Amino acid sequence: MEPPDDRDPEAAGGHGLTSTLTEFASARGMLAGLAYRMLGSWHDAEDVLQDAYVRWSAADRTDVAEPRRYLTRVVTRLSVDVLRTRQARRESYIGEWLPEPVPADTLELDDVSLALLHLMERLTPPQRAVYVLRTAFTLPYEEIAEILDRTPEDCRQLHRRARQALDDDRPRFRPSATEQRRLLLDFVAAAREGDLARLESMLKDSVTSWTDSGGRLRAARRPVIGRERVARFFAHIYTRPGFTVTAVDLATGPALKVLVRGEPHVLTVYTDGSGITAIHLQANPEKLSAVER
Repeated sequence: MEPPDDRDPEAAGGHGLTSTLTEFASARGMLAGLAYRMLGSWHDAEDVLQDAYVRWSAADRTDVAEPRRYLTRVVTRLSVDVLRTRQARRESYIGEWLPEPVPADTLELDDVSLALLHLMERLTPPQRAVYVLRTAFTLPYEEIAEILDRTPEDCRQLHRRARQALDDDRPRFRPSATEQRRLLLDFVAAAREGDLARLESMLKDSVTSWTDSGGRLRAARRPVIGRERVARFFAHIYTRPGFTVTAVDLATGPALKVLVRGEPHVLTVYTDGSGITAIHLQANPEKLSAVER
């Protein structure tokens, strides 16, 4: 089947193929950020963007005055559908679920961390949609209500409940990229040397480490909690042979790609300014494809 002629005003509802591509491409960066914030998965976000483009190409756009607004609604609703489907699958997921790391050159984000995306998993799909649209994109409640087919007051309540669910644990301190890299390298160096005293000095009493392997690798399936336990855990795995480490820049900030006995994972750490509060080990091969590329 031949693509519609861009010179034909009847093609694609009065728009040609070139204008269809141009309009979508101009909004794609924003839409990608929206989908990734909503889903915490680049794989799922790419699927949503593809589906959104197909719908955009097939839509009658003669009455679409603002393509970005229209596409925002489509991507948000598709993402909510994915979240609802994923909730049902999550019951059979082996171990802890962590967000998928995305390289910085794939997506531009300056206001979200993997830790926050992890916390947002505790929200319902409508709560997450309202929280992202309001917090990241500062949309008015009236517009959010149109996107989600709800009332503005309902959206205000959803946002309030989302904030209540996140506020106690939401990261508030964000070090500079240089400070974050130094913290990561110092932590790995201490663990590599098996220096428990140095490791413990870097950790908060309540520090928690999460590992996501999706059941595909031998890994901790439950969070490791507490300064001494976390220090011993990392000293144990990072003193093994066949260890290499590479710095990577993610869309959410600096991280390290660590290889232990041929098995890769991405390490991210979080701090409140006085010590490490949380650690993520993303070891699920399916969630490392973007970083591997």
